[in-house]
Amino acid sequence: MQERSPDLKAFYEQMIESGAERFVTKPSSIDALDPVYEECPNFTDVLDDLRRYLGLALAGSAGFNVMPVLLLGDPGVGKTHFGKRLSRAFGTDFEFISMNALSAGFVITGSSATWKGAKCGKIAERLVQGQFANPVVVLDEVEKASGSAQSDPMAALYQLLEPETSTHFHDEFIDLDIDASQIFWVLTANTLEGIPEPLLNRMAVYEVPSPSPEQSAIIAQNIYAGLLRELKLESFERGLDVSVLERLSTISPRDMRKTLLDGLGFAVAAKRDRLQSEDIKFRGGAGKRKIGF
Repeated sequence: MQERSPDLKAFYEQMIESGAERFVTKPSSIDALDPVYEECPNFTDVLDDLRRYLGLALAGSAGFNVMPVLLLGDPGVGKTHFGKRLSRAFGTDFEFISMNALSAGFVITGSSATWKGAKCGKIAERLVQGQFANPVVVLDEVEKASGSAQSDPMAALYQLLEPETSTHFHDEFIDLDIDASQIFWVLTANTLEGIPEPLLNRMAVYEVPSPSPEQSAIIAQNIYAGLLRELKLESFERGLDVSVLERLSTISPRDMRKTLLDGLGFAVAAKRDRLQSEDIKFRGGAGKRKIGF
């Protein structure tokens, strides 16, 4: 009989120490989603549905458990940020798994402990090491996962995205079943191509639009306010000028944060406490076209 690996022994010890019980969080009011509406104004459709489902959960004594969500939209539209922001609103853990070019399922399911360098999958790791049974798990760019019939990275999703079968999800490394039925799944994709129809049937699909100019201004202002808090720049003007917002509306929030950070540096160097339009400098072709959050 092959001896168990030290990593597997350590993981079992951690499981015993942390026990089998985990918290299941549920916001106390539908108002918990208000900050997400503010920070992600182009996600109104999915938020409206989540608010209704949360209202149903609050009206009864059941937990808040909805079907997996697929966010479909152009690159940079803010899909990953939305999932992270939801986890904060729900007061639970967050796990990010990039499916881009993922060629094997062991990242999700774990690999056999008999293999060299084997370890548990991301799902077991999050549930065992985390405090909550209902973390938000984002599977990013799911349409870009690739594999073979023998090693399909999407194979585990058929079980995990189904409420009845996800209660006994099997991780290959620890060789035990885990209840993954409370996970809130957020999948992102740029296109439906490459996603099997049986998986699509397990999800609620939402098309996420690029933000309007007004929404872009809100997003830019929120990013700016966050930077001021992060950098403790208490002397700076709290609001952005219209001219600054107009320039920022042409880029994605990924670029917005970097551009605003650079702009604050330019303003400080000029001994100013207000950003001006000339502080907003684009790099690498940024600002040529709008791609959203």
